[in-house]
Amino acid sequence: MESDMNFNEVKTRNELADFLGIKRSTLSYVLYKKKTENYYISFEIPKKSGGERKIDAPVGTLKSIQKKLADKLYRYQEKIRAENKIIPKISNAFEKGKNIITNAEIHRNKRFVLNIDLKDFFHSFHFGRVRGFFLKNKHFQLTNEVSTVLAQLSCFEGRLPQGAATSPILANMIFQIVDMRILKIAKRYHCDYTRYADDLTFSTNEKKFAENYIDLFNTLKKEIERSGFSINEDKTNLMYKDSRQVVTGLVVNEKVSIIHTYYRKARSMANHLYKTGEFYIDGNKGSLKQLDGIFSFINQIDNHNKYAELKLKNQYNRSKQLFRNLNGREKQYQLFLFYKYFYANETPLIITEGKTDIRYIKAALKSLYSNFPGLILKNQTDDFEFKISFFHRTKRLQYFFGIDIDGADTNTDFIENFLHKKKQGGLPDHYSDLEKWSGNPPKNPVIFIYDNELNSSEKTPIKNLITRTGVDKEALKENGYVKICRNVFVVIIPLVSGKKVCEIEDLFFEETLQTPIDGRTFQKKVKKGDKYHYSKDVFSKYVYRNYRDINFNNFNKLLNILQTVINEYRKCSGSH
Repeated sequence: MESDMNFNEVKTRNELADFLGIKRSTLSYVLYKKKTENYYISFEIPKKSGGERKIDAPVGTLKSIQKKLADKLYRYQEKIRAENKIIPKISNAFEKGKNIITNAEIHRNKRFVLNIDLKDFFHSFHFGRVRGFFLKNKHFQLTNEVSTVLAQLSCFEGRLPQGAATSPILANMIFQIVDMRILKIAKRYHCDYTRYADDLTFSTNEKKFAENYIDLFNTLKKEIERSGFSINEDKTNLMYKDSRQVVTGLVVNEKVSIIHTYYRKARSMANHLYKTGEFYIDGNKGSLKQLDGIFSFINQIDNHNKYAELKLKNQYNRSKQLFRNLNGREKQYQLFLFYKYFYANETPLIITEGKTDIRYIKAALKSLYSNFPGLILKNQTDDFEFKISFFHRTKRLQYFFGIDIDGADTNTDFIENFLHKKKQGGLPDHYSDLEKWSGNPPKNPVIFIYDNELNSSEKTPIKNLITRTGVDKEALKENGYVKICRNVFVVIIPLVSGKKVCEIEDLFFEETLQTPIDGRTFQKKVKKGDKYHYSKDVFSKYVYRNYRDINFNNFNKLLNILQTVINEYRKCSGSH
């Protein structure tokens, strides 16, 4: 258990272990028995500018310790800033609420923009500097023992490694004093100054800056070198208003925007992916995650400008930005997301009514894993590997597809708008386009799970689905599932215990449903402020934690149906 003391109250190695929430013996073993240098793997990745970048990544216990230490440092930094009313304005990397957009925005629409790059940024923070920071910084002033241990935990080969969770926060904290010295110099020359990791940017509207630029550069170089760092002069770049001005990869001449060729490349890679099933980045085979990151970045920039403009017009309202009113770039991103989640999904995708359903099904599978090898496997280290995936609702998917964070009716909306053959007019037919380009059917089924409320006298989501899509109600009743179109299936919760309607919670036995938690009992719908009952969210977390002790026998039929659907689709589509 973690200690509740403040960082600057830690006096010994043992207290540090308690502070981080790790065993004292574990810390000693990592430091002195196995030693920290034996917990790293090193490899190289290509730089955008060419060449290779060495990554030293911690593994095992040291990786876990560094994550805990980094979290403590971030929290302590926030505490210091709150107590001293400090608002960070210079550093935009590894800071909450900061990114390359906030870094570039400061330099927008300026007469001159100067970029300076520091050489080997992380590696410039050597063991002595890290140790000295913890010893002497007024907010820490730790003991020799603790300062030494922290430096040992954070350094590899005598310096901060690029690849460790602790390196970004420590680099920012230690460099703060240098930032303040550089800011003073920048103000002397009437410049704004920001830093994104090792990228330093200065901008101004001063007409005479071009004449003073060399003086500024030499003054900066002297201060930076005095502080133990060096400038990569090959990457120093002074940009004028009448040329393209770029800050951390973003154009800042008027509004913050991406370089147009960047979007064209993204679209080209996506088109190649849709047609061939693969694409390449700088000669290397790319992944869906990488391309998603590229599209997400483009979308982030576009949203920044869109909402900035709407704010100026006092029209800022995210709810008005619906999937029916996407611009050209957004439509391309929507197509990619559709391809990623619903067409090229590497495993069968399960879409439930809410997040609690996911926890129930995962818990049931872990309990009954030996019965369903097609859905879950247990490896030699007793870890579970799900052979199906679960759809997690996000604000991004809500924006692009109208899928709300919770609820079954929003699933029906999505089916009708994007998946069903009788989908509403005016929306793109992604299925037909992707089938035409690839010549192949979707890889795996997409399975929606609905509560079984077919016999209810009230209007229910499953009845609404039947009305709007025309699916075979009797087939759904008889088989527990029905195919809607292509790779899209609907499954209903099996009826148990003579019930006429069943929600997924009804699959649990009474002994589980009646489990008291903190003196409260379970209720499906809990009003705010209810002191006597706990919610589905609390119940689902309890179920997931205690799956070994819970009877999931009533889930067997549901899981069998899922396996049947998957087998049926693979047989018909020829997929494996």
